[in-house]
Amino acid sequence: MVYLTRELHLDQVYATNILYIWGGITNFAPLVGAFISDAYVGRFWTIAFASFASLMEMIMVALTSWLPKLHPPPCTPHQLVIDECIKANNSQMSVLFLGLGFLTIGSAGIRPCSIPFGVDQFDPTTNEGKKGINSFFTWYYTSLTLILLFTQTAMVYIQDSVSWKLGFGIPVVCMGCAIILFFIGTRVYVHVKPEGSIFSGIVVVLVAAYKKRNVKLPSEEDSYAVFYDPPLNGTTVSSKLSLTQQFRALNKAALIVEGELNSDGSIVNKWKLASIQQVEEVKCLARTFPIWAAGILSLTSIAQQGTFTVLQALKMDRHLGPKFQIPAGSMGVISLITIALWLPLYEKYLVPTLRKMTNKKEGITLLQRIGVGMLFSILSMIVAGFVEKIRRDSAKSNPSPLEIAPMSVLWLAPQLILMGLCEAFNILGQIEFFNMQFPDHMRSIGNSLFACSFAGASYVSSILVNIIHHTTRTHDHPDWLVNDINKGKIDYFYYLIAMIGTLNFVFFIYVARRYQYKGVVNLDKPSDVELETHAK
Repeated sequence: MVYLTRELHLDQVYATNILYIWGGITNFAPLVGAFISDAYVGRFWTIAFASFASLMEMIMVALTSWLPKLHPPPCTPHQLVIDECIKANNSQMSVLFLGLGFLTIGSAGIRPCSIPFGVDQFDPTTNEGKKGINSFFTWYYTSLTLILLFTQTAMVYIQDSVSWKLGFGIPVVCMGCAIILFFIGTRVYVHVKPEGSIFSGIVVVLVAAYKKRNVKLPSEEDSYAVFYDPPLNGTTVSSKLSLTQQFRALNKAALIVEGELNSDGSIVNKWKLASIQQVEEVKCLARTFPIWAAGILSLTSIAQQGTFTVLQALKMDRHLGPKFQIPAGSMGVISLITIALWLPLYEKYLVPTLRKMTNKKEGITLLQRIGVGMLFSILSMIVAGFVEKIRRDSAKSNPSPLEIAPMSVLWLAPQLILMGLCEAFNILGQIEFFNMQFPDHMRSIGNSLFACSFAGASYVSSILVNIIHHTTRTHDHPDWLVNDINKGKIDYFYYLIAMIGTLNFVFFIYVARRYQYKGVVNLDKPSDVELETHAK
């Protein structure tokens, strides 16, 4: 955001639209990457190709700062304020867009495959393998948090205060080294072969159910006698789903009609008969869809951290002492620190207390955890609106050449702390929810679906920004999101998001109370049938 507005001299609405739309495409892309990986090339080659695409992106974006022809001439902070800077032309922007396109390709392959590829290296049927998987997750998220802290502090400081050339050059070198390290381990990796995509199974279920729409289903007592339930094949599925009565019409896809099975038990026409496993996988998607939809609007507040929160910080006193100035792009570190401090406290002290109160192992259910995160999301936008009103009034009552409000940027800390708590409850709750409620071999799709929540939040934010930009302008007053935020009404924008979030929270409560958790047949004990009946 800082690079687009301060170095390429773009209008803030244009810059936010670029980030929202590109962010949306990038977060939808993992669905494509997951499909290609599962159906055709496998996780290793998907990550390899995506890594080179990411390297190309970093080189392209670095070139926009290295080569004078790829960015507009510099201008002073005062020229920026009075809008006298030359903006980046179409050819300069096309190079930037090309680079962002390569990053989208990279994200499509790396995001859905990196965690599953790491898990592939362990044998989940052994105690040692299970411990290894748990250790892998711990180290993965620990290193990810450390990297985010480094990028949002040291890297942002280098870009903001030292040099954009160096700031973009360091990631190029790091990515090159990462690719070399990745390929060094080629011979020792466990390579799981692609076993086909679950998307084809979804289509089979829908087609088979439609063709049998006029067939009458038997009573529940006779279900297992007339439904197709073959043994599981392949290496990616370790748990079998039991037949449920929710979305009962889909059960017709697994209903065995005369002439649909050969003498050896194989299917005559795969488009007329699906297994119970395939039917229940489709139901998993159908059940989680309303929860996923509600999650989209709850993440719109998080989407503001990289746009309007940064713009607020640029118009506040960012000094810590006489010489050091906090980079505006580093303010998101407050949310990361909140998460890092809160999660251990939550697990060590709050969960045991809640466990005694609710008699649930987790303290509260995943859906309750997501709901608490939504409340923090709403509160963060209300607080952000109050702070922005104070900041704008301060800037107007204390005019200066650069229109900087004489109040510390740390006034943004309350809203960022609340956003951090929203992430700790809502985002981590959604990740765990999708991983637990999706079948084993659909977890990469579940991770991709979570990324799609951020994509939807980006698009919702973009739509809101454009509607507000074009409808709130009058002859006497500029629109709420005018370039000079001291003349705008960003606080109204925050209140609007809070109001939408409140309505969305009501919708979430409605669908969460009606959610039915998946049932699983435990394959480790063939004689037992276990149903996961998590208390709501």
